[in-house]
Amino acid sequence: MSELTFEQMLEESLKTIHTGEVIEGTVIDVKPDEIILNIGYKSDGILTRNEYTNESNVDLTTLVKVGDTMEVKVLKVNDGEGQVLLTYKRLAADRGNKRIEEAFNNKEVLTAKVSQVLDGGLSVVVDEVRIFIPASLVSDVYEKDLSKYAGQEIEFVISEYNPKRRRYIGDRKQLITAKKAEMQKELFEKISVGDIVEGTVKNVTDFGAFIDLGGVDGLLHISEMSWGRVENPKKVFKVGEPLKVLIKDIDGSKVALSLKFDDSNPWKDAATKYAVGNEVTGKVARMTDFGAFVELEPGIDALLHVSQISKDHIEKPSDVLTVGQEVTAKVVDFNEEGKKISLSIKALFAPEVQEAPAEDNADVASVDIDAVIAGQDAE
Repeated sequence: MSELTFEQMLEESLKTIHTGEVIEGTVIDVKPDEIILNIGYKSDGILTRNEYTNESNVDLTTLVKVGDTMEVKVLKVNDGEGQVLLTYKRLAADRGNKRIEEAFNNKEVLTAKVSQVLDGGLSVVVDEVRIFIPASLVSDVYEKDLSKYAGQEIEFVISEYNPKRRRYIGDRKQLITAKKAEMQKELFEKISVGDIVEGTVKNVTDFGAFIDLGGVDGLLHISEMSWGRVENPKKVFKVGEPLKVLIKDIDGSKVALSLKFDDSNPWKDAATKYAVGNEVTGKVARMTDFGAFVELEPGIDALLHVSQISKDHIEKPSDVLTVGQEVTAKVVDFNEEGKKISLSIKALFAPEVQEAPAEDNADVASVDIDAVIAGQDAE
């Protein structure tokens, strides 16, 4: 019986491997784009960057170190140069497929970082399996720009699992919808008309602002933004700012809001400030052919009728007044219930009374004064 050579004994001591086999290896060298493993075979195993991860341009020396052990899959026993080609990515993907299948069947909520923002949606990777989340399933509202999700960790469920076509679809929208429904239920159970609650400005339009109350968006109409006038809501509110609002009305899932708090209602002491006979000052806010509306303070406008603007006859208010002009007038009518106030500039001017000549007797003077007064009353 012939003795085995050292080389023969060494070769027999080494294991045999086959394509597709899963084996364990120890890292003996790491380069930025390649990992070399001792796999207990006559040749070392080579693991390229493309077969390690889906991430491009990553430096493998930052992920793996000498002495690490890992399970890999044999791609080729001999690459033509006597080396064994390995893959870690595909082994992880095989296992990832099973992981995704289980998540799909169990409707499990997964969490992953957004690896790519695409034209039609987002791409995430779970256990080396790439999952696509269409733009229509990213949120419960239309989002034109998805770039804000880049690098973010998001939650989703698998809505479609088709390993044969490598089609894995994620859905974030249904999670958001379900969460909002729960938050809405909780919110409507604890709020009522008249409550003052805290919210966040979510969107601002020309007609109002939508306030996020925590799962429910309430509408703050432009007419409810102030006791005074608001010309442009976009100049008053900014998206993201906190805001305390009054629940004005609840109609099903619709909530109407207001910033007209009772303690700041300008009409609460108006009866005293604008009593008939008081002289007041305000600014011309707007004009019509029949008169000018004067803002006495935010939330209180008074009508200055065209006939009360001057002692002289004028055709229309704009002949003598301009918007923004400050005017002083006398309150001639106050209607608290109808929230109406009427002003008169003409009433500020006292009637002119002619004194009788010194040589006239007292009776004549008295008659003349009575005649003047009677004539003024007739006017």
